[in-house]
Amino acid sequence: MRDLSTFLHDYGDSHRHPVNQWVHIFCVPAIFVSTLGLFWLIPVGQWLGLEGAAAYWVNGGTLLAVLCMPFYLRLSMGVSLLMLGWLAVSIAVVTLVDRSALSLGWSALVLWLVAWAVQVWGHKVEGKKPSFTDDLVFLLVGPVFVSLELAYKLGLSRTPGHGRPS
Repeated sequence: MRDLSTFLHDYGDSHRHPVNQWVHIFCVPAIFVSTLGLFWLIPVGQWLGLEGAAAYWVNGGTLLAVLCMPFYLRLSMGVSLLMLGWLAVSIAVVTLVDRSALSLGWSALVLWLVAWAVQVWGHKVEGKKPSFTDDLVFLLVGPVFVSLELAYKLGLSRTPGHGRPS
């Protein structure tokens, strides 16, 4: 399997334009949380006969998170901790929406569709196709890249998300 540096380098090749980078900084988190929200609606716990809190917390979203974490662990402990942070914030947002008067399904679906439409536009500006069209694993690399790219833009890192000095 490729290492973190290789993934970031390859992902960065189609994310060099500043407009596309900012599009991703906003849209990747939106896609992350809305995807989790959509999967959250799959009642795995109920299907397994669980009740109460267990039924609520054992769902497609938590199952998806558990399935993705080995990939991040393989990349590094730091990436794993970063993605646990993303997950914690996303679960907080999902449960807040789920327990509000809003429809989690419709909210997540609309956010997901809008964010992907803006991402497509960002790649049109970039002039390159999204990385995941060559390898779906780049859907998991996006949040890591965006985190590093934002840290760079905020002056918290000396190198941008694509792992090369600017």
